[in-house]
Amino acid sequence: MEKSGDGSFRFIKRLMLILSCLSYSVVGSDCTTTTTIDYVSALGDPGMKNDGLRVAIEAWNQCNEVGEEAKNMGSPRMADCFDLDYSSLPVRINHKVDEKDNKLGVQNGTYGGIIAGDDADIYAAQKEIYLGNKCQVMDKPNPWQFWMIMLKNGNTDTLAAICPENGKKANPFPPTGRFPCFGKGCMNMPSMHHEYTSFVDQEGHMMSGSFYGTWDLDSDKEEDESVVGNNSYYKVKWEKKIGGNESWVFHHVLKTSSKYPWLMLYLRADASRGLSGGYHYDTRGMMKMTPKSPNFKVRFKLEVLKGGGSGSQFYLMDMGSCWKNDGRDCDGEVTTDVTRYSEMIINPETTAVCNRNRLNACPPHHTFPNGTKVHRTDKERFPYEAYHYYCVPGNARFAESPYEVCDPYSNPQPQEILQILPHPVWEQFGYPTKKGQGWIGDPTTWELDVGKLSQSLYFYQDPGTKPVERHWSSIDLGTEIYMSKNQIAEWTVTDFDIVIPMTHISVE
Repeated sequence: MEKSGDGSFRFIKRLMLILSCLSYSVVGSDCTTTTTIDYVSALGDPGMKNDGLRVAIEAWNQCNEVGEEAKNMGSPRMADCFDLDYSSLPVRINHKVDEKDNKLGVQNGTYGGIIAGDDADIYAAQKEIYLGNKCQVMDKPNPWQFWMIMLKNGNTDTLAAICPENGKKANPFPPTGRFPCFGKGCMNMPSMHHEYTSFVDQEGHMMSGSFYGTWDLDSDKEEDESVVGNNSYYKVKWEKKIGGNESWVFHHVLKTSSKYPWLMLYLRADASRGLSGGYHYDTRGMMKMTPKSPNFKVRFKLEVLKGGGSGSQFYLMDMGSCWKNDGRDCDGEVTTDVTRYSEMIINPETTAVCNRNRLNACPPHHTFPNGTKVHRTDKERFPYEAYHYYCVPGNARFAESPYEVCDPYSNPQPQEILQILPHPVWEQFGYPTKKGQGWIGDPTTWELDVGKLSQSLYFYQDPGTKPVERHWSSIDLGTEIYMSKNQIAEWTVTDFDIVIPMTHISVE
């Protein structure tokens, strides 16, 4: 009996070990059979390697709208989408979007089936769908459209009360140091100039294109004069050799000015339908599947060339989603929808606002990888240095005191923001663990377990409601240069991909 019992125990132990290897794909010295997790890309252009590129650009004001189109620029949505024709030599680039499409604005009425009247906000949203239809690629499980370059101007005219307050109509109030504005017109859209993708070498092997412009419209020139004088400036250039397994190289430049000290530039992979992060209209994007916590990873190579100064909140990873405080999906009702953001800032000059003496800027608790939760009042165990800043949505009725409410004007609806910093607590997820990692002089290829990290982070929900399934409709990276004049940020991105385990794929 004793020997039989020992044998049964060893058999059960062995069976449990094998099952653990199969379930978690952990390969250890005790496992006689190894297994691997097979991943599949959630993107239409995995790793940015398709020769036929799909890329678009959008510009927002402080509350993620347009307000008013810039003179002679049309609606601030453009696209560069093309296929290659190999039927004869030299190879030809067949563009799917022409200049007339890209210059469409409210003055064009209902051309293209766009019905928005003189509403520049609605027109831009419908123009994005129009361009998406031009660029769309049929795929499984869903079609996709383009990478999205996003620009944002942080100026806010508080006297004009253009931006809503937590989704509700705002009242005018005197200017404050919190919101820059030089006067009427400070929330303008930038100029948008476009160098269509073309071959730039005699052999017809290297392709290149770009978008560029400025918010200082009185100094705008169609010729690309790059970063000169006191003008604001942005440029995103892409280039690639035909064939092979190389990635497109996306080269970004952003410069602030005295009139425009708060600017943003991101490269986004957005959902190809539905609502995306911070955008309360039907969106178009690169995702053919929307990633869901905790089952996805993000891969890319980032090289930061210029940091943008101490006010540059450079996001190694920025994820955006939307759900109501009771856990229901967002439906476009801006008073109850809540945009949710989490961002990892890698600028080593950024210091934590959250600290043991300012608990209102910290999330209520931190969850360690083993599931242990530590409250922010536990001054011995809570990792204050891992958090830059946390704020609750303006419509959170049961927020735990003390708390700070997120800026009520910089989104079309209430928002919740959780910003983190390099720290050892994020090591298991592949994120940087100390200042300077991935910064200037340290180009890095990242594989971030964004799915598991996003599942562990704190986000507000009303007490007693079912925990929400966290779907992330926007995954992006880039910088937000905050309240800093004449600063320049410059960086390149290649090989961007979002991957999902094959066992967690569902047709939407």
